[in-house]
Amino acid sequence: MPNDTPVWPDHLFADLDRTGPIPLYFQISSRLEQAIRSGEIAPGARLENEISIGQRLGLSRPTVRRAIQEVVDKGLLVRRRGIGTQVVQGQVTREVELTSLFEDLKGSQHEPGTRVVSREVVAAPASVAERLGIETGARVLRLRRLRTADGTPMAVLENHLPEEFADITEEQLAAGGLYAILRARGVTIRVAKQRIGARRAHDDEPSLLDIDAGSPLLTMERTAFDASGHAVEYGRHVYRPDMYSFETTLIAK
Repeated sequence: MPNDTPVWPDHLFADLDRTGPIPLYFQISSRLEQAIRSGEIAPGARLENEISIGQRLGLSRPTVRRAIQEVVDKGLLVRRRGIGTQVVQGQVTREVELTSLFEDLKGSQHEPGTRVVSREVVAAPASVAERLGIETGARVLRLRRLRTADGTPMAVLENHLPEEFADITEEQLAAGGLYAILRARGVTIRVAKQRIGARRAHDDEPSLLDIDAGSPLLTMERTAFDASGHAVEYGRHVYRPDMYSFETTLIAK
C-alpha cells in the first residue's frame, strides 16, 4: 500500500553543485530517478509538493518543477489529481498475445479489479457491425468496464459481442475476465486482428482513470474470432501509459 506521508530524501541532495556546468534541475532529476529505480523511494510513495521541496533545497519552484517533470516524462512518476506526485506502482508489460487484461494482471502478480460502468443491449452501429460480420442495427451486448491493478485505475475497456452473449451478467464481469467467461461457454478464441495506437483522454476517461483531461492514452482495438472463423468480440480499450505497455518479439525472415 502507498504511504500517505509525503517523502523527500534530503540526503540525496545535500551536495548539489550550485556553481558547476551541470544544471541544477538535471542533478535533482537524475538523483531522484536513481532513488526510484533502486527502491530507496518505494513504489506508490507520494512526494512532497514543489513549494516545500524548493524551500528545502533553496531553489525556485520552476527549477523543481522541471526536475520532477523530467522524471514524470520517463514514466517513473505520475501527477494525480487530489493526491500530488506519486511514484508509479509498477508498469504492467503485456505481450501481444490472445489473453485478457485480467489474465495478464494475474500473471504479473497484480491484483485485478473491475467496475462495470455500463452493460446494455444496443443496435450495432455500422463500424461495430462490420467488425463482427453482422447487419447494421443487429442487437449486440455493449460492455464498458474500468479495470484496476492493485486498486489503481489502469484501463477503460469497451467491448461489443453478438446477441447470443447478451445474458452475460455484471456479476460475472466483476468476478473475472471476459475471455474466461467465453471459454466457460465453450468458445475457443483462435485468431485476433489487433491495432495499437495512442490518443488523448476525453469525455469521462479522465475521471475514470484519475488523470488530467487531455492526458495521453495507449489504445488497443481488437476483433477476436473463434475456431470456426466467426467474430465473437470487438474491443476498443484505452490504457494509462504510466501503468501499461505492450511488448512483442520481432523475427527476421
